[in-house]
Amino acid sequence: MGLDATHDQPVVRTDRFDLRPVRRSDIGLMELYTGDERVARMTTSIPHPLPPGAAEAFVTRVTAPDRQEDVWAMDATKVGGSELMGVIALERMDRKQSEVGYWVAPAFWNTGLASEAVRALVEANPMGNATMFASVFQDNAASARVLVNCGFEYIGDAEAYSVARQAKVPTWTYICKLV
Repeated sequence: MGLDATHDQPVVRTDRFDLRPVRRSDIGLMELYTGDERVARMTTSIPHPLPPGAAEAFVTRVTAPDRQEDVWAMDATKVGGSELMGVIALERMDRKQSEVGYWVAPAFWNTGLASEAVRALVEANPMGNATMFASVFQDNAASARVLVNCGFEYIGDAEAYSVARQAKVPTWTYICKLV
């Protein structure tokens, strides 16, 4: 794995794909994938149905100089694959901590993509974090397995509001100590 700095957000390279900063050209595929109810329901922030302009507003927000999170596209064009298979993000927190969030397009589920992306981001640690956190909905066992397989440890139950579900949903919270 390697790191290349691009616009103060590094590109993280793996054998199968690169994690590169999202860009405006991702909006179309992002709308397609996040418009899928199966994706939206497993996130806190993606509404369903996806309103017009939501993906464009997201890309504008996460590419702004004053952004609070870095978001990478899972891009396999270097091996002849799709330029957007999902996204992974690190949201800045205080005390050298960040929160990991990700989604993968249904066409790429059960391929190890999420595990490889989380592992690459943990190993690269582009924000120099001491700790990374992540939460998953309790009805998303696949995402919980991704985190555990990448060295995250379960620390407790909580709940989070899901915009797509319009309800509070029970979550499992995980931590990965990096130093």
